[in-house]
Amino acid sequence: MSVITLVRHGQTDWNMLGRVQGRTDIPLNDTGREQAREAAAALRDGGYGAVAASPLGRAHETAQIIADALGLPAPRLYDGLVERDYGTAEGLTSEDLWARGRQAMGPDAETDEVVATRAVAALRQLAADHAHVDGPIVAVAHGSLIRVLIALASDGEFPRPGERVPNGSQHAFRLDDEGRLSLLSYSAVPVDV
Repeated sequence: MSVITLVRHGQTDWNMLGRVQGRTDIPLNDTGREQAREAAAALRDGGYGAVAASPLGRAHETAQIIADALGLPAPRLYDGLVERDYGTAEGLTSEDLWARGRQAMGPDAETDEVVATRAVAALRQLAADHAHVDGPIVAVAHGSLIRVLIALASDGEFPRPGERVPNGSQHAFRLDDEGRLSLLSYSAVPVDV
C-alpha cells in the first residue's frame, strides 16, 4: 500500500486569465511560486520520502520547490501525470468555449476514462519505483487530472458540482496492493472563489 499526495501546480498567467492550458507548457508566475512554497509548508510535517511530477514545466517547477523545501531529491517525472489533452480548446477561455456551445472541453479532448487510465497507471509505476522509500510520496500534477482521480477514488461523490481544485492544493490518496485508489482527503473551493 502507498500513500500519495497529489498537489496541483501553482498558478500560471493562463490560470489567472481563465485560459485552458492542457498540454500547453505555460510556466509558473510569481503567485504560483508562492503557492508552491505554501504547499511545501503544509506538507513539511508529513514525513514524505519522495517527490514526483508531470513533465510540464509548471508541475516540475512546483515539485522542485517542494522537494527543495522538504530536503528531498529532485522530482522524478512521469508522463502519465501530464494534464488532459484539450485539443483545439487549448488557449481558449471559458467564455470562448461557452460561445461555441461547449461547457469545458473541445470535441477532440481526452475523455475522463482515458485520463483516469493513464493517471492510475502512472501512480502504480510511481509507487513501484518508490517502494524502497519510507513515507508517503508527493506527486505534482494538474487540475483536471486530479479532479478525475478524486471522482474515481470517491465513486463520484467528490468533487461536488461547482467545486474546483485550487492551485497549490493537496489531495491524499491510498493506492492498495491491487492498484485500487481510495481518497483519504481533498480540498476544493467553489468555482466563483
